[in-house]
Amino acid sequence: MTKDNILFGIVGLLAGLIIGFMFANSVNKGALTSAPTAVAGQPGNLPPGHPDVPPGGSSGTGSQPTAAGAPEVQAAIEKAKAEPNNFDAQVHAAELYYQIQRFDDAIDLLKRANQLKPDDYDVIVHLGDASFDSDKFDDAEKYYQQALAKKPDDVNVRTDLGLVYMFREPANYDEAIKQFKRSLEYDPTHPQTLQNLTVAYTKKGDAANASATLAKLEASDKSNPAISKLRSDIEAIKK
Repeated sequence: MTKDNILFGIVGLLAGLIIGFMFANSVNKGALTSAPTAVAGQPGNLPPGHPDVPPGGSSGTGSQPTAAGAPEVQAAIEKAKAEPNNFDAQVHAAELYYQIQRFDDAIDLLKRANQLKPDDYDVIVHLGDASFDSDKFDDAEKYYQQALAKKPDDVNVRTDLGLVYMFREPANYDEAIKQFKRSLEYDPTHPQTLQNLTVAYTKKGDAANASATLAKLEASDKSNPAISKLRSDIEAIKK
């Protein structure tokens, strides 16, 4: 399941809006409105809101998923195998694996890249993303924590960390809320964080705080497509 999809599928109750990040640099994707299902239709466990950014790259245009048997994929994989000490080759092949949702293979290559360049921030974040998408939430938490130790103000990664606590079994909404609030300290109008915080409060049955958070989202992002679903879910817990 992808984080992008999380906002919409995450909880039956909120079966409509979560967010997911595509194998990109945690640009944080949308909001929990589309839980395990999907809000934006990005591959993996990403919530909707993460832009399509290739690993090791900067945000911008993402590439379209590539067929597993495509020559490009096979060539990249062979290159990564033949040149195990080639950092760029490991990252590129991992990106392609991620696009075809072979997350475990992507993780293996990213781990190799991480061994070659332990301090590369993007690789650490991508390890978190791929772990999240393969439901390895403990690993995702570990990598996101490592990334945040380097860049505590990365609101996208911190929001994704909050999503980890929402998707893990059992869910820890208090910890998720803590991370979302911390994210908002750096960027008070970050839409994905506001969406996911609204969902977390709704899941806890806290209609007052959910409504207050939704009001902030509406004030900063009136055209956000998740607003109507979030509002109806809040009304549902008031009954």
